[in-house]
Amino acid sequence: MSILRFSPNREEESVRVNSQGVGINYGQIANNLPSPARVAVLLRSLNITRVKLYDADPNVLFSFSNSQVDFMIGLGNELLQNMSTDPTKAETWIQQRLQPHISKTRITSIVVGNEIFKTNDRVLISSLLPAMKSVYSALLSLGLEKQVTVTSAHSLDILQTSYPPSSGSFKEEFVQFLQPLLDFHSQIKSPFLINAYPFFAYKDSPKEIPLEYALFQPNHGMIDPNTNLHYDNMLFAQVDALYSAVKTLGHTDIEIRISETGWPSKGDVDEIGASPENAALYNGNLLRLVEQRKGTPAKQSVPIDVYVFALFNENLKPGPTSERNYGLFYPDGKPVYNVGLQGYLPDIIYSSSAATIKILNLWRAVMGLSVAGFIIEMGVKTRMR
Repeated sequence: MSILRFSPNREEESVRVNSQGVGINYGQIANNLPSPARVAVLLRSLNITRVKLYDADPNVLFSFSNSQVDFMIGLGNELLQNMSTDPTKAETWIQQRLQPHISKTRITSIVVGNEIFKTNDRVLISSLLPAMKSVYSALLSLGLEKQVTVTSAHSLDILQTSYPPSSGSFKEEFVQFLQPLLDFHSQIKSPFLINAYPFFAYKDSPKEIPLEYALFQPNHGMIDPNTNLHYDNMLFAQVDALYSAVKTLGHTDIEIRISETGWPSKGDVDEIGASPENAALYNGNLLRLVEQRKGTPAKQSVPIDVYVFALFNENLKPGPTSERNYGLFYPDGKPVYNVGLQGYLPDIIYSSSAATIKILNLWRAVMGLSVAGFIIEMGVKTRMR
């Protein structure tokens, strides 16, 4: 029978943050990540109950069966064109990727494409809305349209103007696509997702943008001259600029949610501001704002909805060094820096010993699982002798 050894990887002085309501992006562009079953234990110990995937990995979805975690699953950019012209492709994808899991794993949203407008590929951009409609129609035919929302995630590059926030506007060349897209969001009552990174703005203009403003630290902030609203952090200003842009196209009925935000702990020489200290400040302060259910100055009654990027450092991501260093955790489960989130990533070793039952009972108490349930969740096969 297998023995499980657990490595808590926590420091005595750290305080566990109540992360209920905080989402996390679980990317897997790496060759050294723990198994999804082990990640399920880590996230449960962190009290994180919302996870965003960039695909619909069946191993991940199976490993989170019967958990209390809500999943946003991703439909890749490479699938959009076919789905936009052939709705049966969307039906097949739903049947193969969603239906086998939805009875046991809580899948609440399908993110159709990621940062499509950033590609500047007109064929791909024009495929987005038809593909979303195909996915929605497939859900409708199965009676799942209320259970699973359809949306897409966008880069802030879609904005032409973001300062002041009340003057936010979309790039003119994208309006012909965004207008019907927003109409569809309004029709099906789904949120508009944005990937927002104050780090990029600070990196590009460190002399103009105070670091404290980007990191949610005390600062003088700025007053929007049109609304007299005071902004003391860049993320909230970015979100309100997007709300303003959406309003210019006739909508005040669409909620904006942050599908990605974070700060790298390491970067290239020209990636000014990328450090573990700044990453800890950004994500730690952000978690506190989420805990306090803070809204932006223009939407104070709507608590910000955030998915932090990312769970792990991903060593195979292309691009600058920062791309491989957004994780809150190293693949071995150790925190990259301390933001108060201290979890448990189990290690698996193999041996024959009666101590197995003791350890399983210990983790049944910690994790709230039955022994059998824990063995299944961990994907550990046992054989009685």
